[in-house]
Amino acid sequence: MKNRLLYILLLLGLCGQEVSAAGIDGPARREIGRTLTRIVAREVAGGYVRIEGVDASRKRVRIYTSVGLSYYPFREENLRAMRDSVRLLMPPEFRKADIELYSDKREVGELIPMACRTGAEYRKLLRKKKIVPFTNRSERPLVTRSSAPVVPSQGLAGRHIALWQSHGRYFDQPQNRWKWQRSQLWQTCEDLYTQSYVLPYLVPMLENAGACVMLPRERDVQKYEILADNDAAGQYREEEGPEKWQPGGMGFAHVQQVYTTGQNPFRDGTTRRVRSVTGGAESRAVWTADIPERGEYAVYVSYDSTPQNADDAQYTVHHLGGDSSFAVNQTMGGGTWIYLGRFLLDAGSQEVVTLTNRSRQAGRIVSADAVKIGGGYGNIARTVCDSLRRPGMVCHLETSGYPRFCEGARYWLQWAGFDEKVYSPKENRDDYKDDYMSRAHWVNALTGGSERMPDSAGLRIPVDMALAFHSDAGVRLNDDIIGTLGIFYTRENKGKFEGGADRYRSRDLTDIVMTQIVEDIRSTYEPAWSRRGLWNRAYYEARVPGVPTMLLELLSHQNFADMRYGSDPRFKFLVSRAVYKGILRYISSQYGLPYVVQPLPVESLAVQFAEGGKAAVTWSPVMDSLETTAAPTGYVVYTRIDDGGFDNGRYVDKPCLLTAQEPGRIYSYKVTAVNEGGESFPCETVAACRMPDEKGTVLIVNGFDRVSAPLSVRADSLAGFYTDIDGGVPDRQDISFIGAQHVFDMQMAKCEVDSIALGACACDYETEVIGGNTFDYPALHGRSVAGAGYSFCSASVRAVERGEVSPDGYSAVDLILGEQRSTTIGRGVTGYAFKTFSPELQAVLRRYMAGGGALFVSGSYVATDLWTGGEASDDDRRFAEEVLHYTYDGGRAAQRGRVRVVTSHPGFSRDEYRYVNEYRPDRYRVESPDALRPAGAGAFSVMRYVENGRTAGVASEAGGTFVMGFPFESIESDVQRDRLMRDVLDFLLKQKDR
Repeated sequence: MKNRLLYILLLLGLCGQEVSAAGIDGPARREIGRTLTRIVAREVAGGYVRIEGVDASRKRVRIYTSVGLSYYPFREENLRAMRDSVRLLMPPEFRKADIELYSDKREVGELIPMACRTGAEYRKLLRKKKIVPFTNRSERPLVTRSSAPVVPSQGLAGRHIALWQSHGRYFDQPQNRWKWQRSQLWQTCEDLYTQSYVLPYLVPMLENAGACVMLPRERDVQKYEILADNDAAGQYREEEGPEKWQPGGMGFAHVQQVYTTGQNPFRDGTTRRVRSVTGGAESRAVWTADIPERGEYAVYVSYDSTPQNADDAQYTVHHLGGDSSFAVNQTMGGGTWIYLGRFLLDAGSQEVVTLTNRSRQAGRIVSADAVKIGGGYGNIARTVCDSLRRPGMVCHLETSGYPRFCEGARYWLQWAGFDEKVYSPKENRDDYKDDYMSRAHWVNALTGGSERMPDSAGLRIPVDMALAFHSDAGVRLNDDIIGTLGIFYTRENKGKFEGGADRYRSRDLTDIVMTQIVEDIRSTYEPAWSRRGLWNRAYYEARVPGVPTMLLELLSHQNFADMRYGSDPRFKFLVSRAVYKGILRYISSQYGLPYVVQPLPVESLAVQFAEGGKAAVTWSPVMDSLETTAAPTGYVVYTRIDDGGFDNGRYVDKPCLLTAQEPGRIYSYKVTAVNEGGESFPCETVAACRMPDEKGTVLIVNGFDRVSAPLSVRADSLAGFYTDIDGGVPDRQDISFIGAQHVFDMQMAKCEVDSIALGACACDYETEVIGGNTFDYPALHGRSVAGAGYSFCSASVRAVERGEVSPDGYSAVDLILGEQRSTTIGRGVTGYAFKTFSPELQAVLRRYMAGGGALFVSGSYVATDLWTGGEASDDDRRFAEEVLHYTYDGGRAAQRGRVRVVTSHPGFSRDEYRYVNEYRPDRYRVESPDALRPAGAGAFSVMRYVENGRTAGVASEAGGTFVMGFPFESIESDVQRDRLMRDVLDFLLKQKDR
């Protein structure tokens, strides 16, 4: 009773010091609300703040606001400024008070991400027990690439990330058919579109930083799938040392062609096991597969997991570039497919994977089960009935008929051995909901049994975070950008993760990633890029996972202004790098560790002959203007010989390498930059070959570095992508294109029927992979050059423009221009890139040709870009006429892909050539070749397009040039390319000899 009385007296005393909140009256509150709204709206599109309550004293003023304030990306400096702005609006008696702002049930100071806090602020939260640090007790990650030439020490090594790319093809029970989950607009649909960020860019960036990345959808776009299993004859064999192979537990077996709900291929077979050794003779398991055709294939392995398994099971993948080794932690991840990498394999029967029982610890269990090679087609069947749905109706099982990478997570997770409760929480009644719900349950199934979720059953993988990569819906008629939205959820399980970590870690992740995306886009391509809210909402994918999780809605796939950027590979690379950087910053902050961002790809790559039968490979690093830590400290040079694959790389600490070459063989090189944060993407590829009895030496210059979206146009009444004029250039390949746009009418922008709405498109390529710029054309050209008896070196055009490589001294120059063309990105705010002949290149070629040089040029826009390109000038046209000896006779010269030699000049074989003018998986499409006219004395037509007789190729005897209005590498036949290159070089060099 005494204590209670003291408490009441104390409370009354405190109340006596309070000043009524009514002192901050209605007008003051409204002005504070308007001020906060203005501050938030400067950063967040549509930002609005309402004052919902005030609790004020002379020492402290607490202002409670609507949730709109929490959408703001709070940092210590902007929060101080915000509080000062509010203080100025207070009545005089409150202006010395501490200002506390509350939104989304938190004081907004607590919404500053850990990565953005100072040491003092961080320690303050630790004292208040607001922060419970994460732990990671696993000594070794799930997969370690043992053959990697470098290991990132300040990247994401040892971290495990769950990541998925929105939706996928699914079976719609009400409609009784397979379909896409999202609209088919702007030449793609979300089910495939977000994959074009995640698979070619984001996943490799995270893996190059050292992370283990897991996906609930098939990641390989290879349409073939080959299985090799210990339970199948001829696919598996064992070699025994002192330790003998023994029967293991339950494992994978492929016993049927299609699977229905509840059937699990990982319960149909067996595994094998052997005890590990640290030295001496080893036991091996070898998997053999019959590869149907040469190509790149993902390789997965499976095994049985127990706590007694080896945490460094040694796998080796045998491929055309050599052998790549991996250490797999078999104490986790058993009973599903574990991804090792993607490798170039030749056609035919071959040993693909080997497992040994060698380990750093003796007596541990090494488990062997199955190997999966390639992605394949979906094999999960659904019951399809006739449309009448009457008594006695006929039903049958039907798979999607699509490549597995097109399908949703629900089907991959069944094929990957997960429990029915994971992939079908709706108990086989609703595949649409199963698909998005399964992703969340999959994260917990991965994590169960690890320190993240120790009381749950699962694969014991300590997942650090999860991210769902989506695009959103919505249309703006005034060319505004809808922009980026982030979603997370904090209320589940009383706001805590298992172990006590605050679920506001998910907000940290969302804020950091979203801020990085918006800042990087604004700094490069679009200053007006819109940032939307930070939504704390109970979306299933955000609510259920037991680890910090973010849903990213990058842009609107319905809105043309967004998709003008979103269709460009440069934008996809930029955004993916921003997401990777955000994840890196977030995870590093959770563990209190420093971080370094992996470098950008190098440039100005070249290979030239040196003394002693060697070749000098040189390049230049690229500094990242957006990230100061991304400077390279070393490089890795990858080598390919003839038609093999690239090896595992060689580390060098300087931007050059002197290497031996055997005469008569083609050596190709690509380079990555490395630092403590990881490895960059590779640059373009160069190649060289020294022929034993050379006729001369050719310098091949790769001037084709363009990647871009298709030509886009927005006018008062029309908007869209005009692929028949310029279909853009994919970066290596495009896995999201489904068909050309056919509705351009702006009046249809608000139409609710997708098939006739603005942006509606065909779907004839929705299962296809579309070829793009491989950045590997010097080797392709070089094979034909060597076949004609000439040695060759090669260089990127930038090395030539900078004077790092000179054409002087070379017998001839082969300039590759492919689909190079002056191109903008999005709305064109940042100007043009990819000009065919830059002023620097023109100056180099003028000097070279003035000295008696010989020049072969080929490309689709060699004339169009100089006459009608975005930065075309009179100087450009004079260069074409005076140096290259041709003039412009129009673009879009032909559609049928056939040219014939028409000259009677004895140096050219009278032949007809076919070039690629349609979408193919291995080549880019030539949709708009140029028509040329000879210019100057001695210039004449060599080739004409078969369908209309317009000139496709011009040669000049006096000038020593040969120019084609279509790309040399687009010629379909190897034999025809060899013949044409021989004719061109012999013509040029005979003229030069005269």
